[in-house]
Amino acid sequence: MKRAPVASIATALLLFFFCLPMALPAAAAEKKTHLFILSGQSNMAGLNPDISFTPTVTKAFADDQVIVVKDARGGQPIRRWYKKWKPAQGDSPKADGALYDSLMKKVNAAIKDKQADSITFVWMQGERDAKEKHGQVYEKSLLGLIEQLSDDLKRTDVNFVIGRLSDYSNDDKKYAHWTMVRKAIVKVGESGPRGAWVDTDDLNGPKNGLHYTKDGYKELGKRFADKAIALVRKNSKKAGK
Repeated sequence: MKRAPVASIATALLLFFFCLPMALPAAAAEKKTHLFILSGQSNMAGLNPDISFTPTVTKAFADDQVIVVKDARGGQPIRRWYKKWKPAQGDSPKADGALYDSLMKKVNAAIKDKQADSITFVWMQGERDAKEKHGQVYEKSLLGLIEQLSDDLKRTDVNFVIGRLSDYSNDDKKYAHWTMVRKAIVKVGESGPRGAWVDTDDLNGPKNGLHYTKDGYKELGKRFADKAIALVRKNSKKAGK
């Protein structure tokens, strides 16, 4: 029996090991983890992520792990989340941050020891601040809340999607600072490549209610998801992930 030349054996082995990674199934690749944190007051509380938000992001990242955490409470001002909140004048009312702590308890329980490849914060709030006439500090407070979350998660790459208040009080007759808060939300949403905002003017029914319709909440979840997906993809591409 003739023996194969040593050079031929070496060449065959080299080709085998070179082609092996290419032959591995895509499923063998390590899954990425995408964390979505949803919070805010009543119009976030009324949104059920399972109806449209979670299905949309899960479909978009079908090969990865998707974690959705929601904690919202109706009728609450941003100072229940942002711990360094201050009014435009004086020292009252005070910030307490209790709802933020409740949110982070859920977030930490959900991610445990996982390292998220992307984190997106989705926020729908501001009605109470407009009602209490704290529109002058809303932009600063919202930026501060995003920074607070980023610091606690030890991340500098948190994406954020903000729902703009609807057209419920665009004449400022019901809530005096309504348009001020709307403008602040848009400004923060457009403040950098990791931000975006969502229009909700058509989600509250023909009478422009404070809260959204059943279909409105469904559409809100879809809009939040679409903006979040776009941010994750764009910023992941820039980072080379």
